[in-house]
Amino acid sequence: DQAHISDAQVMVEFENGNFNFTFPNPKNVSEFSMTLFKGHEKKEICAFHLSKERIISKSNVTYCQTQNSSSSTTFILKNLEKKHIDVYTYCLEIFLPPPYIECCLKETYLYVQDKEDCFLLGRVPWIIIGVIIFAISCVCCVVACCLRNKNQNCESNSLEYNSEYMPMAAVNAAKKPRI
Repeated sequence: DQAHISDAQVMVEFENGNFNFTFPNPKNVSEFSMTLFKGHEKKEICAFHLSKERIISKSNVTYCQTQNSSSSTTFILKNLEKKHIDVYTYCLEIFLPPPYIECCLKETYLYVQDKEDCFLLGRVPWIIIGVIIFAISCVCCVVACCLRNKNQNCESNSLEYNSEYMPMAAVNAAKKPRI
């Protein structure tokens, strides 16, 4: 059997705040390596090597972990921030059986929205609603105060019977009881 490299379809999933890059393992191969590179300069961030004797997982960054099964290898990127936005390239190297094969199969652009942006985006509607309610409350208070002042002016004018503005009105002064 000769080594078979299928047209590997990378599966990128966002799950529980992590990005999972899952690649199918090559068939009929006894020793191979998979590497995940970041950027156009291809900085190695995660690698996985499988041979008959052992399995080696290597990570050059804190945010990348590898997970392997019999059919696929997954690179898990955790706690990503805006600075992690870049092109990620998956490369496969087949060592056994010969001939040696090296190929970079897939490139994926990964965009990460900053956590602060998410926080603010979630709060913006509530901030707008709060400002609208506050404005409506202020308008209602101003209208209520104006109506109250107007009513007080009307009531105070109607209670002043002995004022100089009503000289024609005959009003008996209230007598105080004398003891």
